[in-house]
Amino acid sequence: MAVFSSVSSSLLLTFFLLFGLSVAREILVGGKTDAWRVPASESDALNQWAERSRFQVGDFLVWKYDGGKDSVLQVSREEYVNCSISNPIKVYSDGTTKVKLDRPGPFYFISGAKGHCEKGQKLVVVVLTPRGRSSGIVSSPAPAPAPSFAEFEGPAVAPTSSANALHGGIVMVALVAMWGLFM
Repeated sequence: MAVFSSVSSSLLLTFFLLFGLSVAREILVGGKTDAWRVPASESDALNQWAERSRFQVGDFLVWKYDGGKDSVLQVSREEYVNCSISNPIKVYSDGTTKVKLDRPGPFYFISGAKGHCEKGQKLVVVVLTPRGRSSGIVSSPAPAPAPSFAEFEGPAVAPTSSANALHGGIVMVALVAMWGLFM
């Protein structure tokens, strides 16, 4: 019986670790291939999409656009607010741009086409702070204070969620309960 207990404990730990880990995703900007353009209306703006999305460290943003007519510029907060294309952090103009979100916090992007940023072709995404998962035990850290509006202009900071860990825990409890029924 001790061998069975040791094996089931190892299995239980493995399941908790697997279900609790996040996987990096490739996220198509705007959710469609033609999203990197001057928005037709305020509700069509990419920041509306970004406010409904959750971004994590390790995710990739992917843009699809005509590289001969437009580009994606990664810029500072100040350049974003002023639609300044003169000193970008990074320039992408290949038509299929892929940017890794390698840290928590805001990332700012504007169009490199003259006048497009001023017409609303810009995007800010806020990457959530990763949660520690070294022990496999889920804990609830104190919430970080939300940045003020003066800190950046863009979507609201998304609250952190333990949905992945909760889902994994529920699945694990169900599996253990079913295992107990058949043993």
